Amino acid sequence: LSDSIGGSFSTSSHRCHHKQKHCLPIPQCGTLSISPLLFHPHTKGSQIIMDTTQKAVKRQASFCNAITFSNRPIVIYEQVRLKITKKQCCWSGALRLGFTSKDPSRINPDTLPKYACPDLVSQSGFWAKALPEEFANEGNIIAFWVDKKGRVFYRVNDSAAMLFFSGVRTAEPLWALIDVYGLTRGVQLLDSEIIPPDCLRPRSFTAIRRPSLRRDTEDTRLSVSLCDLNLQEDTFHVTATTCPIPQNSLNSQHSHLLPSQLESDLRFHHLRGPHVKILDDQTVARLEHAREERTLVFTSRPLRINETIFVKINKSNAVRTGTLSYGVTSCDPGTLRPSDLPYNPESLVDRKEFWAICRVVVPLQSGDILGFMVNSDGELHLSHNGASIGMQVCADCSQPLWMFFVLHGAIMQIRLLGSTILAERLGLSTPSSPTSTPNSPTVLCSGVSGPLLSTCSSGPLCSSISGTAPNSPSSLPESPISPSVSGPWVDECTICYENMVDTVIYSCGHMCLCYSCGLKLKKMANACCPICRRAIKDIIKTYRST
Repeated sequence: LSDSIGGSFSTSSHRCHHKQKHCLPIPQCGTLSISPLLFHPHTKGSQIIMDTTQKAVKRQASFCNAITFSNRPIVIYEQVRLKITKKQCCWSGALRLGFTSKDPSRINPDTLPKYACPDLVSQSGFWAKALPEEFANEGNIIAFWVDKKGRVFYRVNDSAAMLFFSGVRTAEPLWALIDVYGLTRGVQLLDSEIIPPDCLRPRSFTAIRRPSLRRDTEDTRLSVSLCDLNLQEDTFHVTATTCPIPQNSLNSQHSHLLPSQLESDLRFHHLRGPHVKILDDQTVARLEHAREERTLVFTSRPLRINETIFVKINKSNAVRTGTLSYGVTSCDPGTLRPSDLPYNPESLVDRKEFWAICRVVVPLQSGDILGFMVNSDGELHLSHNGASIGMQVCADCSQPLWMFFVLHGAIMQIRLLGSTILAERLGLSTPSSPTSTPNSPTVLCSGVSGPLLSTCSSGPLCSSISGTAPNSPSSLPESPISPSVSGPWVDECTICYENMVDTVIYSCGHMCLCYSCGLKLKKMANACCPICRRAIKDIIKTYRST
């Protein structure tokens, strides 16, 4: 290039004025060579398993004791990049991220506490904070780094950078701190990147985060966009906060209530009521509207015999009244349309399939864990935080049974934690053992669908609905007495609750009706026993000697 006099332009000057600016990952910062970022091979929590490359770690059990560190100090603006490889939904809280000025090689692994928050961050030279749970999904790539002012930022996938916390001392070497906690079961270190500060600024003040990363308005955890920092970069200051202690104690409680291994194949079915939303890989059901009429959700597959399903109350609202309803049905939800789901679940009585619905009789609050199990006799048992509530319903387990839930009242959100065949883990009663369920309802649900006898209850909270075809269990109870009855003889008719029990049902032998209700029941089409649901061939009136 030459000017009009014949002289040449300075090539560097020309590029300075016209070259387009690019912000690319820089493998070197100035003349500083950086070795690959790996996990520290020795200083790690007792539950951590590390692969031979030192790039992937996994927590083998529990929810804690999984603190890890980087193998070398990080540099300012070096992005530590992690991929979440495994998620376990039965816990609360997620990955804890931060930095330490303590050389991990000089830390005795046996002295590491269970938790980074609050145990480590309460010590000098450690800074960490919890990643929001909604970002802790499998496959997400998390990057976090510290700037020259000691502020720590993070981003999820390709989202805008967000302020995490501040107050890190950058005058001394810093190692990355990663606690594989709670929901996060496994992570993999990706190649780190050193990004110049200019490349971390949003392109405009109108930049917004992707909808997939939108957070609830009631979430008070700190997450400030970098475009906000540009307005008051020199004066903006945020103090570092620690993770709430109750989350750790809640997980400790849950570790005693849940088996060490849970099957994770159970999900909510894609069919749902229009007033409920399915989230988090179809493991969370959340009430979406103030209206509660159409909030049915189903399991994605039928239940297995003696399989215990664990459900956690994720969110409740003590101001509202009402509780969680649940039940079993022989109706495959895949054959239904959303328009088939009624406003009132009780109207399912009009369908031909078997439906049984109950309400949880104990008060529920956020963090509670419920267990549901159908045994080989068709008895649906319920447990609450490890305590057996007893048998709630009796169903025909010779046919596939799907479980369903109805969110209403105080219950705003539930999560499917998983399932196990080890029913005894929660102390659930064994079949044909009435003495092991002292708190169980005194009667089971009726299987009749006539206008007078369409609903019976264990109290007013449980009803069983059947259609046109009788349901016959594959085996008889060991005793003709109701399995849920223990102690003194129950004198009240299970239908009217007024007259004395004086009638035997043939051929099952159960005594649970007065003669008047027995006659009405016998005359109905496809009449079956309210206890075991076997077809009624006849009723026999009995007389007592006293």
